[in-house]
Amino acid sequence: MKNPMDRQLEKRLSERAVAIGREGSTEAFGELCELLKSSSANARRLAASAMGKLAWLGVDQAAAVAALAPVAHSDPHAQTRQYAIKALKAYGAVAKACLADLRDMAANPGEKEYIRRDAAVAVEFIEEAIRVEAAAAVQRCQRCSTKVTAEEFARSNQAFQRVFCDRCFDEVFLERRNFETQVELNKTIEARDGTVVQSEGERRIAEWLTANGLTYRYDAKYRIIGEFQIRPDFYLPELDVYIEYWGMDTPQYKMSMYKKQMLYQQEGKRLISVYPGDLQRLGALLAKKLRIFGYAVGDDERSGVSPP
Repeated sequence: MKNPMDRQLEKRLSERAVAIGREGSTEAFGELCELLKSSSANARRLAASAMGKLAWLGVDQAAAVAALAPVAHSDPHAQTRQYAIKALKAYGAVAKACLADLRDMAANPGEKEYIRRDAAVAVEFIEEAIRVEAAAAVQRCQRCSTKVTAEEFARSNQAFQRVFCDRCFDEVFLERRNFETQVELNKTIEARDGTVVQSEGERRIAEWLTANGLTYRYDAKYRIIGEFQIRPDFYLPELDVYIEYWGMDTPQYKMSMYKKQMLYQQEGKRLISVYPGDLQRLGALLAKKLRIFGYAVGDDERSGVSPP
């Protein structure tokens, strides 16, 4: 059954959830709790994501975990459960009461693969946070070697998958924010679904995916191995498939491309590579690769994706 909520209202609620997370508005915690109960799956998903971002900003952690736990366990929308699971992970040891449910989800063959994967990651992280808290284990900042507290450990690991003291965290956060700003400035081309991308090749990929009913995330951060964090061009969460458009030909770009491809291979990730020369047969290429991964889709260009 389609969501009966008015689309404009759903859009406003979703945008509000995103704004709370982006601004770190801890005073809007109660509002997020209400959004977690919305009839809109998208609003619930984004509210769960925002709740995770508030974890280290002084919010009532026990209350946040209590609000997220039933969403992670029972929400009818798989991606909403996934985002709630990721948010619970951000609360570290405070989420220890959720470990049994998370372990069940990680071991449940009936769950989506990405649910099982993220539940297992959350279990590992929460258990580590509990060990750190219980044993007062000494953790040191990777930049300055200062001892870090359990709170600093949880905060930096959630944000960067690395260990930083608060001072170095702020410095790294500023560096990353400047980088993120530059990335956003490079996004100037709008696809038909409203996604703003960086190139005509990416636009065509986005429009082909939309035309063929495939949900995707564009330019989302992803921790691929412990010491590296990459930004896939496209991630298909329901298929656990990554798509990269390698659109440049400079030596520096190629070095980065080879490194990124190696990381995908090391982690056993399902990657589809698209190059500028592939755009004339984009539909056939994507359809063929997706069939290899077990998803059948038309292999022609009738999706209405216009050429560059």
